[in-house]
Amino acid sequence: MEIKIRDEFIKLGQALKLAGVVEDGVEAKFVIQDGLVKVNGEVDERRGRKVYEGDVISFNGQDIKVIR
Repeated sequence: MEIKIRDEFIKLGQALKLAGVVEDGVEAKFVIQDGLVKVNGEVDERRGRKVYEGDVISFNGQDIKVIR
């Protein structure tokens, strides 16, 4: 799966919402804080983590590639 961003980066929580893998920001916050989300293969528990073009977010068995 891919998500397309307009700006230089998108925050991790927003990226999960954009990809449609979480319902809202509250759910995004909990799955990130619980260590269920990886960015480029590493667990990241910061909802405000900036993800850039080329980064890969892994959640719930799905890989989400950030493109521009």
